[in-house]
Amino acid sequence: MVLMKKKTNLCIMFGGNSTEYEVSLRSSYSVLENVDRAKYDIVKVGITRDGQMYLYDGDDEKIKENTWKDDSANLKKALMSTSFGDHAVYAINGEGRVERVEIDVVFPVMHGAYSEDGRLQGMLDMCGVPYVGPGCASSAVCMDKAFTKLILNNYGIPVAGCVYVNKADLKKGFKAIAEDVKALGYPVFVKPANSGSSVGVSKVNDEDELKNALEKAVKFDDKVLIEEAIVGKEVEVAVLGNEKAVALTCGEIISDADFYDYDDKYTNGTSTYNIPADIKKSTWLNLKRTAEGIFRYLDCKGLSRVDFFVCGEDEQIIFNEINTLPGFTSISLYPKMAMESGYTYSGIIDELVKLAFDAKKGE
Repeated sequence: MVLMKKKTNLCIMFGGNSTEYEVSLRSSYSVLENVDRAKYDIVKVGITRDGQMYLYDGDDEKIKENTWKDDSANLKKALMSTSFGDHAVYAINGEGRVERVEIDVVFPVMHGAYSEDGRLQGMLDMCGVPYVGPGCASSAVCMDKAFTKLILNNYGIPVAGCVYVNKADLKKGFKAIAEDVKALGYPVFVKPANSGSSVGVSKVNDEDELKNALEKAVKFDDKVLIEEAIVGKEVEVAVLGNEKAVALTCGEIISDADFYDYDDKYTNGTSTYNIPADIKKSTWLNLKRTAEGIFRYLDCKGLSRVDFFVCGEDEQIIFNEINTLPGFTSISLYPKMAMESGYTYSGIIDELVKLAFDAKKGE
């Protein structure tokens, strides 16, 4: 009698109550297309834009096309257990009965608010299920660009000069903010502190443009980062691992746009990239050492994409931001960098699942 090895029940979470909902759908589709079905039984859990959770058994193509939530025949209202040790999704079938679906590990292929900001991770911690990516506190800190810069500045990591404001500051008046930004020097970038995929970001060249940019940014977050514009190459570093994480390689974004915004990333398709980035070997070693340090300082696990500017002939590096659940779409740089380093796409998923189990064992 031959005993078959049990497959791992891998829960792929997608969607989410986030401005990056559609990016998540594209990322999830790519993961579902490339995951090794001989190793995993896939449990698909989708979250709608308004935060409703469903167990989805339908066609993966409908996830990519954003029609999955209309596929009622393959959709069941669901809840994830928050009882410690109960690693399961509970779904209500057509007869009103509760169905328990066991899961072994979660890959939250989700981006932005309620997804990579610690809230989802906190829920998963409550039931104790292993999951891909950093824990609750690390995710929350890395999502907040202001907190991230404050911590890394304390470690001596070069960061762009910036000003932080919130809605309360805006209500007090625009004049004081304008004075602070004038001291920083134009042009600047105005960004929601807790947002990704360049959502809500504006490049501002003078005071006349500043107010509109602030009003745009606070639609996405109560806290806003006003940052000096850095002239240099945009270089991203793929980091993989837990305590002994390694920077795999780096990629350079080449864009004709004024800056690398949401449309340039996901809609227009006008940007290109070099993997590895066209930089000196000494600069790569500096980026590698710095990215691995940042990963440790921020207590990351699993994976992160650490973004830098490389400036001038001497190729000085300046930290831009960290993304703890980077895009996995067909055009996303993280999986491309990992594959350039020798991984297959399915191999990346295997390694992330292994790291998730290892992180849970190490707690």
